[in-house]
Amino acid sequence: MTERMLELSIPPHPRYVVWELTLRCDLACRHCGSRAGKPRQEELSLDEALEVADQLQAAGTQEITFIGGEAYLWTRWLELVRAVADRGIRPTMTSGARQLSASVAQAAADAGMQAISVSVDGLEATHDRLRNLKGSHRAALAAIGHIAAAGMEPYANTQFNRLNLAEVEPLGEQLFDAGVRAWQVQLTGPMGRAADRPEWLLQPYDLLELFPRLAAVAERARERGVIVDAANNLGYYGPYEHLLRRSHWKGCSAGRYILGIEANGDVKGCPSLPSAPYVGGNLRESTLAEVWETALLAFTRNRGTEDLWGFCSGCYYADVCRGGCSWTSHTMLGRRGNMPYCHHRALELESRGRRERLEKVEAAPGQPFDFGRFRVIEEDIPA
Repeated sequence: MTERMLELSIPPHPRYVVWELTLRCDLACRHCGSRAGKPRQEELSLDEALEVADQLQAAGTQEITFIGGEAYLWTRWLELVRAVADRGIRPTMTSGARQLSASVAQAAADAGMQAISVSVDGLEATHDRLRNLKGSHRAALAAIGHIAAAGMEPYANTQFNRLNLAEVEPLGEQLFDAGVRAWQVQLTGPMGRAADRPEWLLQPYDLLELFPRLAAVAERARERGVIVDAANNLGYYGPYEHLLRRSHWKGCSAGRYILGIEANGDVKGCPSLPSAPYVGGNLRESTLAEVWETALLAFTRNRGTEDLWGFCSGCYYADVCRGGCSWTSHTMLGRRGNMPYCHHRALELESRGRRERLEKVEAAPGQPFDFGRFRVIEEDIPA
């Protein structure tokens, strides 16, 4: 049985859930896709959250990553972590870590938290600029130590963009020295506040520089026992795929094995997806089982190549890739099925003396998880 057949033999269910507990945040990051800061109206109560946890347990969820905003600013977060752990689900968290002190880390560990990933988006000056707070980088590195000292697994995650592209290698070494066991790397996506700063976004041809550098860092990471893992919007199938993914990319898993829950109970197939086009229901109004079967969550199940367009429609990998990351292509170009941030694509175009450039044509309206629109311009590679 091939790896693809084995994957399809597992019935779709929300194996991995990313749960936004609140949009309240103690940072105001200039590239935040959700425009976090203030809490959402009518965020779930603890009793409602516990009912959701029961439904996730029944659905076969294996891991829940709590996010925000900042998850630890949700008043009853430790009680929910404990309840999730008691139900046999692995609780983890992704955090900006401004206030993730030794005592907060220990409280999380005591509640059953297994791992925390700290967002570190560059060396000190760059990180503090992106996070919009001087001292946030020092707090993030200190938090990695607190996480390890409390007995949890310390991870890190980084969004790459034009501000930190030059820092790939020293940032990796800094994180490895800090003791992280895994480093997730991705691209800053064109959503939320990042959509307001298109000059910060990488161009598709920048992948020709980024991928070999990340691969070299991943080789050094292996020697130190650290995993470097490419996230879903850092694509695909180039010569370094085996170094940057534990398995080759097999297509968007939104609503197939992944689920996103927003703080008010809205449900999406993936936490990164923009809310308006992809919320399939609300857990105050419907059960998880009912929402899971809606078309807005089920769009990747039994998906073929019918909604692919542009370069992706004729790609050699179309049957397996199925258009790459739905979140990035939709927030960039207005619909899924054509993913410009692809290493294979950039290499193919380079072999013809061509490249793609993204140009903003429509601004984002200024709401959480919003997006504008870009167009792809194919052109000759400049001399």
